[in-house]
Amino acid sequence: MMEPDRYLGWLALALAPGLGARNAQKLVERFKTAEAIFTASLTELEACGVPARVAQAIHSRQSMADAEAEWNKAKQLGCRLLAWEDAEYPSRLKQIYDPPLLLYLRGDASVLETYSIAVVGTRHPTPYGNGVAEQLASDLAVHGLTIVSGLARGIDTAAHRGALRCPTGRTIAVLGSGIDVIYPRENRRMFETIEKRGAIITEFPIGTGPLPENFPVRNRIISGLSLGAVVVEAAQYSGSLITARLAMDQNREVYGVPGNITNKTSFGPNHLIKQGAKLVTTWEDVVDELPTEIRAELVPVETTPVSESASLWAQSLTMAEKTLYGLLSTDESRHVDELLEASGLNSSEVLATLLELEMKGLIRQMPGKYFVRVFHG
Repeated sequence: MMEPDRYLGWLALALAPGLGARNAQKLVERFKTAEAIFTASLTELEACGVPARVAQAIHSRQSMADAEAEWNKAKQLGCRLLAWEDAEYPSRLKQIYDPPLLLYLRGDASVLETYSIAVVGTRHPTPYGNGVAEQLASDLAVHGLTIVSGLARGIDTAAHRGALRCPTGRTIAVLGSGIDVIYPRENRRMFETIEKRGAIITEFPIGTGPLPENFPVRNRIISGLSLGAVVVEAAQYSGSLITARLAMDQNREVYGVPGNITNKTSFGPNHLIKQGAKLVTTWEDVVDELPTEIRAELVPVETTPVSESASLWAQSLTMAEKTLYGLLSTDESRHVDELLEASGLNSSEVLATLLELEMKGLIRQMPGKYFVRVFHG
């Protein structure tokens, strides 16, 4: 059970207009608790470098009323709050330059302290990028790493899906909106699954919409929670490159999945690799860069890894499954009508066989009845 009196101070500080994470952090370092900040004098507040108008707003305690309303909303939603001083506040996030004072949480707080890797990229991936992100996330999850991403369309969604594909997989979604705002809407079911299998967090107040300026801000949390960040596909001005830069600034590992040089979404990872990021083709490339003591703690996998399992599936396919599987690739999607014509099978056979291949994790259906192979390392 959360203590309302203690959290009201943290909420009021987080909601104080114009304060910002870094200035708030300075105040916490100086006064130790949120309550002490609201009893400080104007002179003491301004001595910490807080602008006069912000110091006056804090001193007047005008954000306390907002904090009470926010507390009641959080209680109604059933979400938790994690303040900077809480034992469950993720320790790696505390290490960054401007950690959030307060996190809204749905799911399991303990997942935030697990060893994790961020997998990020464009909202408009190629079939290759989608497949790589999902397979890489799945393989990393099999080996005990938690996958962190932003629940956005494209690579983020593929990364979460890959982690959830592993029966023991865990994943963390960091939102660029309030904890009650699911964006994009089509990820509602994934949101609900992540809440059961991992954690969903945000620093934005309840009801905050997915404003464009929120996403670069939340990216520091994605990288800050993680041991390293993998960029799968990202165009030249992609927000994923902001995540990579933040990861560098936070002394995290940075990885890039190489892509086709003629595709604009390959610019980001290829550029990062040229700049010294670790080139990634398999999960081992990620794990090899982690400290020895962390590698030793990761789950030893005695069972067949996901990618190897998929290869075994491919060896035991029916003739119809082999025919359709052979017509597909990871690089380019094909429409069901094209597969119908090329395979020589009738329509019911094609639809039933495609469903079987999808259930076996070998192919994926894309919007518009297009299909691609799932990438295998």
